[in-house]
Amino acid sequence: MSGRFEATGDGGAAVALDEIEISILRSLTVQFLELLGPGEQSEASTGEPEDLLAGLFTEGPSRPPADPALARLFPDAYGGPDAQTPSESGGPAGETARDASADFRRYTENDLRAGKREHALAVVRRLDALTPAGDGGAVLTLDADDSRQWLGALNDLRLTIGTRLEVTDDEDGGGLYDLSDEDPRKPMVMAYLWLGALQETLVETLRP
Repeated sequence: MSGRFEATGDGGAAVALDEIEISILRSLTVQFLELLGPGEQSEASTGEPEDLLAGLFTEGPSRPPADPALARLFPDAYGGPDAQTPSESGGPAGETARDASADFRRYTENDLRAGKREHALAVVRRLDALTPAGDGGAVLTLDADDSRQWLGALNDLRLTIGTRLEVTDDEDGGGLYDLSDEDPRKPMVMAYLWLGALQETLVETLRP
């Protein structure tokens, strides 16, 4: 997979994707949406102002997700469980980092999930709207706002796959290049490396 984003000259970016790349990227994004889970909107909501106001104060989870990939996407806001919250954080004296992280997560994780869900849905919608050429491929063109959404989605996909592959933040993925074709991780590794290339070239198009 050799596709790379190139700047369009108007703040946007474009990349040529073949039929297989479109299918793989869409499948990975849909799987990511399934991992995130559905939104938090109540079926009973009528959309009236009082309902919207109540939604602002809806509490989310207080504990980190059990799934390692989600835990990496939504890490604790503070350090280890026995660390004390720094005074400048505004937390009560003696409050542990675990308590502070739980409070922070309770009021932020739902919004963070919604943002990631929005970015992923934007990717699926743009892929579905592509007009295939004769070979089944297409050129994806993004404006500046689209590019930022795609960058967030690509980063989330790569972090998720990296967690499944047990790639740490301080690794460059060097050992992944040496896997044999018989290794069952090889398809996931190829997707991980390809997403990294897409992400890197998209970042380059956003630089002034």
